[in-house]
Amino acid sequence: MADGTRSVRGGSPASSPVLGGGGRATAVAAAGVSSPPGHGFRRVTLTKPTFCHYCTDFIWGLAGYQCEVCNFMSHEKCLKNIKIPCSCVAPSLVRVPVAHCFGSPGHYKRKFCTVCRKSLESPALRCEVCELHVHTDCILFACSDCRQCHQDGHQDHDTYHHHWREGNLSSSARCEVCRKTCGSSEVLSGMRCEWCGILAHAACYVIVTPECTFGRLRNMILPPSCVQLFSRNFSKLHCFRVTENLQTEPDEDDDVDGSTQGSTKDVQISTDSSKQMLKIFDGNDAVKRNQFRLISVPRIAKNEEVVEAALRAYYINDDEQEYELQTFTQQALLSDDVINRNDAVEDSNLSSVFRESVPEAWIIRAKPKDEEVIRIYPAWLKVGMAYVSLRVNKDSTTQTVVKEVLPLLGKQVIQRMVLDNQELILNRLKDIRKTSIRQMNQTRFYIVENNKSIVRVNLLVGGLPPQLSREEYTNILKAELAIKTNVVSVSHVYQAQGAVVLEISCFSEAERIYMLVKDTTVNDKPLNVVVIPEVVASKIPQNCCPVLVFVNPKSGGLKGRDLLYSFRKLLNPHQVFELTNGGPLPGFHTFCKVPSFRVLVCGGDGTVGWVLGALEEIRHKLACSEPSVAILPLGTGNDLGRVLRWGAGYSGEDPYSILVSVDEADDVLMDRWTILLDADEPAEGAENGVAEPEPPKIVQMNNYCGLGIDAELSLDFHHAREEEPGKFNSRFHNKGVYVKVGLQKISHTRNLHKDIKLQVDQQEVELPSIEGLIFINIPSWGSGADLWGSDSDNRFEKPRIDDGLLEVVGVTGVVHMGQVQGGFRSGIRIAQGSYFRVTLLKPIPVQVDGEPWIQAPGRIIISAAGPKMRHVLRKTVQPSDLNFLPSIEIFRQCCLPQGRPQL
Repeated sequence: MADGTRSVRGGSPASSPVLGGGGRATAVAAAGVSSPPGHGFRRVTLTKPTFCHYCTDFIWGLAGYQCEVCNFMSHEKCLKNIKIPCSCVAPSLVRVPVAHCFGSPGHYKRKFCTVCRKSLESPALRCEVCELHVHTDCILFACSDCRQCHQDGHQDHDTYHHHWREGNLSSSARCEVCRKTCGSSEVLSGMRCEWCGILAHAACYVIVTPECTFGRLRNMILPPSCVQLFSRNFSKLHCFRVTENLQTEPDEDDDVDGSTQGSTKDVQISTDSSKQMLKIFDGNDAVKRNQFRLISVPRIAKNEEVVEAALRAYYINDDEQEYELQTFTQQALLSDDVINRNDAVEDSNLSSVFRESVPEAWIIRAKPKDEEVIRIYPAWLKVGMAYVSLRVNKDSTTQTVVKEVLPLLGKQVIQRMVLDNQELILNRLKDIRKTSIRQMNQTRFYIVENNKSIVRVNLLVGGLPPQLSREEYTNILKAELAIKTNVVSVSHVYQAQGAVVLEISCFSEAERIYMLVKDTTVNDKPLNVVVIPEVVASKIPQNCCPVLVFVNPKSGGLKGRDLLYSFRKLLNPHQVFELTNGGPLPGFHTFCKVPSFRVLVCGGDGTVGWVLGALEEIRHKLACSEPSVAILPLGTGNDLGRVLRWGAGYSGEDPYSILVSVDEADDVLMDRWTILLDADEPAEGAENGVAEPEPPKIVQMNNYCGLGIDAELSLDFHHAREEEPGKFNSRFHNKGVYVKVGLQKISHTRNLHKDIKLQVDQQEVELPSIEGLIFINIPSWGSGADLWGSDSDNRFEKPRIDDGLLEVVGVTGVVHMGQVQGGFRSGIRIAQGSYFRVTLLKPIPVQVDGEPWIQAPGRIIISAAGPKMRHVLRKTVQPSDLNFLPSIEIFRQCCLPQGRPQL
C-alpha cells in the first residue's frame, strides 16, 4: 500500500472522533459529511483499456488508482472528488436498511455488479423492486438500500427524498444538472433516482434538491406513505407477490451454496508456486453453513497481511490489528472449541503464518475488547442526525445507554427497547462477534419512540368453494388450517370468487397459515394465499389517481415477465399484480378503499375479459365502482386493443412511455353485455342414474360471441395450446396454428342455420345458409378484420362501441373467414339489436372473447348488463398519427371501393 492511500467514510468506527478523543459520546450529522467514502486506493499498472468510474473518461497512460476492496477505478485527478462510498462502508450509511427482493438468477447483458463493480458475465441476481444487479457470490455483501415502498407501523414521515442508485444507465442518458451524457456501457457510473427517474453524474447528483416529487408519473404512483404492511416473518418475494421460479439446478458434485461456488470469481487459480489459496470462514455461522471465501496470498506472508486480505474478501475495511486468524479443524464443525493460533506469543504476528504443515482453511475473528464503540440510530425519529457514537464497557446496560443517548437526540420521553433494560451490551456484542465479524460490523442499535403499534397481517385465501357464508368459510378454515380464532378473523368474504381475507394479529400465526395453505386442498382443489397490503385512502393526495396494473406473464411471447419488472420499478410494487398469482381479486381488494384509480391490463383479449369480469363481480365493494380500464395488448388477436388505439400488439415499447400514454388517454364508454347460458341436457356423470340439468351460467362479453365454425377453430387452437404450451410463445407461431387448424376444416360443412334459432328484440329472424354466427360489439374481429364492413346500409345504424346495440353477422365457412381477414370481403349482415335469444337444438361450439367450449342444447340470452356502459381508456391520437390518417383513408377509397367484388 506504499503507492496508494487509504481512507474511511466519516462516522465509521475507524475514523470516529470517539476513538481518538476524550469525549464519551458524539453525534454525527446526517448530511454534509465531507470525509472520504471509505475506499482503499492503490496505484496499479493498467494492462488493458480502462475507464474512470467517476468521470467515465478513458484513463490514458499505464497507471491508475484502484480500490482494493470494491475495484473502483479512478484517475489520480479524480480521487479528491469521489463521493461514491466503497462497498465496505455503504451499509453503515443507510439510516433504515431495507432488504432487496432478489428473484431467480438470470443473464443480464451490459450490466455491472454494484458490489464488485465488474461485468455480469455469468448468471446474476436482480432486485425485482429497484435497479440493483449483483453476482450470486456478491449478494451477501449487497447494501440493503432498496426502496421503502410501504410503512410497517413505525414510520411517520410523508416527505420522500431521492433514492439514488449508481450505474447501469444507457449510453444516451443525460444528466439533469449539466445536460451532458452521464451513462456508460463500459463501467458502473452515473446516478438514477429510483422514484422519479432523474439522471445525474456522480459529481452532480449531490447538488440536486433532496426532496423527490415522483416525477412525471406522480399522479399515477401509489405513495409509500399510503401503504401499510406488517412484513415481519415474510420475505420480500411474498410481500410483493413475486412468483418464486425454480432455481438453476446445481451440479451433482456441488455441496456448497451459491456464495461458496462463486467465490472463485475474483480469485483465479494460479500456477505460481509462490502463491497459495486459502479458505476463509467468517465466524461460527459460516463454519456451520460451510460458506467460505477464497483468497490468494504469497506463501511467505505475515499474519497482518493475510488478515488484511481476508477482511477485503468480506468487504470490511477496518484496522487489521483488531482481528486475528484461527486455524480451522474438522472438530470445528462439531464444536465451538477452535484453537487460537495467535495466542501463543506476543510477537507471533511478525512471523510467517505459512509453513508446510499449515492448514488451508482459517477462521477470521475479532479480538476481544474491554470496551466497544457502538452506533445508536434514531430510527424514524425526526431528528437532524444520522447516529450517535457511544463507548460501552462491561458495566453498560440498555438502560444506561438509553439515558445517555436521549439528551443528545433532544428527547426526554421514555423509550421501549427490544433489549431488556438490565441486559449487558458488551455481552450481546461478544455473542454477535462469535457468530460473524461481518454481522458484528453491520449490527445497529436503534432507539425508537414508545408507540404501541397493532399487528395486523392480511392474507387473502382463494380456491375455496364459492357461494358460502362467513360462518361456513370459518368452519372450513378451522378444519383445514386449525386457525386460532382469538388472533385470526375473517374480515372480507368474496362469495362469487370463493375467497376470504384473514386479519391476523400474530406474526407467527400468519406465517404458519401462509405456509400451510400452500399444501392444502379443499374438494380436490388447491388453495392459494397472497399477502395483502393495506392502503390508507385518507393519506392519498387529492390529485393522485393511481393506476392498478395487472400483468399476465404468459402472454405476449413471455414478454409479460419483463413488463412486470419494469412496472414494479417505475411504480410502487404494491400496485402491480401478477395474474397467475391469485388472479385479479388481490389487486381489486387492495384498491377497494381508493376513491379514484385506473386499471391497466397487460394481456390478450382473454386476459382483458378475465379482469373485466372480476371487476363486474366486485365493483359494488369498491369505493371507485367504475374505474377506467386501459389495455396493453399482449395476445394474438388483441381486437379490443386495436379499437382503443393501443395497437395490434406489444413490440417492446418503453414501459415509461406506455404509462404516460395511459395518463393522457381519453375516457370513453363501451357497451357491456351479459350472456345467460341455460342448458336443457343434464350434466354428464350423474350418480345413480338420476340426471339433473346444469344450473344457468352467466358470462360477461366485451368484444364478440361466436357460434359454429368460428368457435370450433378457437377450440382446436385452445386444445393445441394445452398440449404443448411451451411452443405458444409468439404471435407468429400462434397465427400459424390458427391457419393450420383452419385448413383442416376447409372441407367441413356444418348447416348451423338448421341447428339454431334466433330471436332479435322479440322478433324471429330467418337465418341464411351459414356455418358460423357471430355477435360483435366492437369493429374488430379475428386480429383486426372488419366483419361488419364499411358499406352503407339503410336497414342498420352505423355501429359504435357505445350505441347499446350488437351486430349479428354470419360466415359461410373457413374460406369466407379468410377472405374477411384479408380485407376482400365482409360478413353477411343479419341483424342489429339489444336483446337476443338463441335456441340450440344440438351441442355447438361457442366462444366468448376468445374463450371456447362446447355448449349443450338449450338457450343463450344476450342482453345489456346493468349498468349498460363501461369506462375504458382510448389512447390519445398524437400529431404524427393525425398526419398519417388521410393517406390511410385515400388508400381505402382507391383500393376498397363501395362495390367490392364478391368472391
